[in-house]
Amino acid sequence: MPAPILRLALPSPLRRLFDYRAPPGVPIAALQPGMRLRVPFGRREVVGVLVEVSGHSEVPADKLKAALELLDPRPPLPASLLRLCRWTAHYYQHSLGDTFGWALPALLRQGEPAERRQERWWQLAEGARPDDPRLARAPRQREALQALAQHPHGVPQAVLGKLQLNKASLDLLQAKGLLRSEVRDHAPRERHGGWLLQAELPLNDEQREAVEAVRAGLGGFNAFLLAGVTGSGKTEVYLQLIRQVLESGRQALVLIPEINLGPQTLERFTRRFNARIALLHSGVGDRERLDAWLAARDGEADIVIGTRSALFTPLKHPGLIIVDEEHDASYKQQEGLRYHARDLAVVRARQEEIPILLGSATPSLESLHNAHTGRYALLQLRQRAGHARPPRFLRLDVKSRPLDAGISPPLQQAIGRTLAAGQQVLVFLNRRGFAPTLLCHDCGWIAQCPRCDARMTLHQRQRELRCHHCGHAERQPTACPQCARVDLRPVGAGTERTEERLATLFPDYPVLRIDRDSTARKDALPRLLAIIRRGEPCLLVGTQMLAKGHHFPRVTLVAILDADGGLFSADFRASERMAQLIVQVAGRAGRAEEPGTVILQTHLADHPLLVQLAEQGYLAFAAQALEERRAAGLPPFAHLALLRAEAHRPGQAEGFLEQAGDEAQHLLDALPLSGIEVLGPVPAPMERRAGRHRAQLLLQATSRAPLHRLLGPWLAALERLPGARTVRWSLDVDPIDLY
Repeated sequence: MPAPILRLALPSPLRRLFDYRAPPGVPIAALQPGMRLRVPFGRREVVGVLVEVSGHSEVPADKLKAALELLDPRPPLPASLLRLCRWTAHYYQHSLGDTFGWALPALLRQGEPAERRQERWWQLAEGARPDDPRLARAPRQREALQALAQHPHGVPQAVLGKLQLNKASLDLLQAKGLLRSEVRDHAPRERHGGWLLQAELPLNDEQREAVEAVRAGLGGFNAFLLAGVTGSGKTEVYLQLIRQVLESGRQALVLIPEINLGPQTLERFTRRFNARIALLHSGVGDRERLDAWLAARDGEADIVIGTRSALFTPLKHPGLIIVDEEHDASYKQQEGLRYHARDLAVVRARQEEIPILLGSATPSLESLHNAHTGRYALLQLRQRAGHARPPRFLRLDVKSRPLDAGISPPLQQAIGRTLAAGQQVLVFLNRRGFAPTLLCHDCGWIAQCPRCDARMTLHQRQRELRCHHCGHAERQPTACPQCARVDLRPVGAGTERTEERLATLFPDYPVLRIDRDSTARKDALPRLLAIIRRGEPCLLVGTQMLAKGHHFPRVTLVAILDADGGLFSADFRASERMAQLIVQVAGRAGRAEEPGTVILQTHLADHPLLVQLAEQGYLAFAAQALEERRAAGLPPFAHLALLRAEAHRPGQAEGFLEQAGDEAQHLLDALPLSGIEVLGPVPAPMERRAGRHRAQLLLQATSRAPLHRLLGPWLAALERLPGARTVRWSLDVDPIDLY
């Protein structure tokens, strides 16, 4: 009888499994799908994941290599996550081994044991009280004891610094018998008291109906879309649902679009819940990430909060998935495994048989279409929480008006009045740097990126020109490289220039710039947000980082400097994104007692899209946009797969895509598939990027199923093409941009 064969998924772009013999001395009965093995692969050793044990192999027995080592006594990947990864690899036509690489923490990919580290934890001793008389003359010790009292499970050594706890103070408290410490490998299972540390806020009728609707769906798969205007209290709906999930003994997974929202979300959840909360995103260290991942898998984390990759966190007792700001493009992975975390979250919820709640003030057209067709239940929050009122929109026509660093005189006056009233102003410009163009006034030379078909942005403080597409940077020239004259002028405005000008116009008020450059240093964003939340009059200048999830109660004026940005883009999704961005930014205004105003600076004040947004709101825009998409046969009424190719030589990518298009047409002629069009190849909108020439081929289908029946054999044919090894190519299923 032939020896059983191990079929492993390896970290390789090849969309296939690899066969090995079992490691010496390891019985087949000890091997289960999801276990990791170290195996020889070419001239190196890699860590693979066991997918199945087979009775035969197409590789001759004498050519089969033996795996070197079994790394796990039990599978680190539970069966539910294995199933999700296999579905993901099949749907997105990606290597299963590489898909596991996205799902596993880095240390597990490297072969580290799937075990949590041991660490010292600090906890209040029984009967310890912050008003202990022995602390009357020890204010630091008293503050430390008060801080630890907020954490009934204890605090690990690694996070003492984040809580501003001094170990010397803790040692003194321990000597007095007020603290105890112990070495643990995880947070304790037992809890003290109920789930709530803070009372829940009262719900209005719409919030209560939303909570009741989702609560009725707990225990089985149901998909809900919570469309709530900005400031309507969507987070309170999330929190009260999570409390009910915790009370049922289950875990909650909360996805957020960006790392920057992690700390404030964690803070709000930590204040509310007496629960074990894990935070997972790319900014978390490898060891901390592995510990959180394992805690969630073993049921030791009650709530998991994270960005898109946290979707692959295993849960021992899953109860609810929440996707906040579900419309956000950050949920789409744009390199490697090009998955969409929102869509995969719905698949996971269906597989786990639990409800999922998608929330947004500006839902994606895909999600609204799913709600209109009955796939999702639509829940609406039409009014702001408390006594806050919707902001008032003003379209400010700046045609023929002088602009000072992008700021018109009427806007300057409105800013001055708001600051003088003791309130805060948010100035939005989705463009980093000082100026998007550097121009020679004498000969017309423009600073172009040598590697891209794009202009370089001037960052004046660093005296640097940067390409925001490929990262190329060079020193700002002192004279024109073309004519040697010195009259080089920055054209246009970015956040850096706007910040500088506002500081000159309003010298008595702080100007805080929030963009990727100003928040690059660790803890820079929390420090800026802390200043804003003090409530003193100030000016906030920033990009879309300011548009998401922030609550600034003293901001009563929002100014959008360039409201025309997405009106004439070649991308069919540009108007949707522009509408979402305007509404999200506008939502920062008037979130407390004072009414808010939004000023849209535009050269097209009568444009139908801007008029509709300002007067009727986002859902009215979305309804019209969906009808336009239906008439044009575009998503969500069509399904796309985009084949991208890039090469060092001009024409090489197009040549490969011509062959790819021919292969697709041959398959369409041979297979009983209809409703699929092959469009292209055409040059990419930015044809040269990072030194490579780029082109693309689009498959457009009226139905999803025929498209996916085509993709498998098509990619297998592409891998055999001679040009497949001379160009870099990738397939993007359900692309969110055609760039």
